[in-house]
Amino acid sequence: MPGLYLTSLNSGSNGNCYYIGNDEEAVLIDAGLSCRETEKRMSRLGLSLKKIKAIFISHEHSDHIKGLEVLSRKHQLPVYISPETLRHAGLELDPGLVRPLSAGTRVPIGALIVSVFLKHHDAADPHSFTVEDNHTCIGVFTDIGKVCDNIRAHFQRCHAAFLEANYDEVLLENGRYPYHLKKRIRGDRGHLSNKDALDLFLSCRPVHMSHLFLSHLSADNNDPELVHKLFHEQGTTTNIIIASRHEETPVYTICGSDVSYPGIPPAPEQLTLF
Repeated sequence: MPGLYLTSLNSGSNGNCYYIGNDEEAVLIDAGLSCRETEKRMSRLGLSLKKIKAIFISHEHSDHIKGLEVLSRKHQLPVYISPETLRHAGLELDPGLVRPLSAGTRVPIGALIVSVFLKHHDAADPHSFTVEDNHTCIGVFTDIGKVCDNIRAHFQRCHAAFLEANYDEVLLENGRYPYHLKKRIRGDRGHLSNKDALDLFLSCRPVHMSHLFLSHLSADNNDPELVHKLFHEQGTTTNIIIASRHEETPVYTICGSDVSYPGIPPAPEQLTLF
């Protein structure tokens, strides 16, 4: 079986964008990089924008939508976005490219199915997603104030997942942020700490989860080596990767229980990794 290909083009408060696809089609989850930067990073990975069939928007914060208008217009990409998110985003999208998004739906994109569900975050109508085919399921779980039953249920289905590990509790407490911002980050509609992410991983990790991409790390309140060590100390067989806030990850191929890294199949010239 060919599997699904994925990469984090960027992950952090400076921009979030995740690519998930197969040999024929792909989707972007969020568009928080400029159109030019998205094109540049995909080109470096050998990924073709022609394979992207839709963009799914999780919520209206600028680090998830700042490249959306230009990217959608230039490449004529449909945008799946909830009416409330669109209303609060202040975007000027081509109405013909807007597709309404609502929780509890499963959206077919070719052979891919994108499942949409609510999450806790300080946005108008925030959603998380899984992207799957008949064999493989990939989750995108970032910008989450607290773990809910939705997250737990979908996480347990995933062969790979992007999971927020935004802050270390000690670094946040002793850091330079004002009290009100620390309170927001720690709140039920803020972000997941390293500990929260680890608790979810240990309690809900399916045996078939091959890769976990720790995502949306804070530049001020976290440390990639610290959180990587925290997860590795569990002796897990799941590969732990840090999704950088500065550059794209390699392309990974996730094939159900069988995974290759870095990964792409031999034939498609659009998926040549270099």
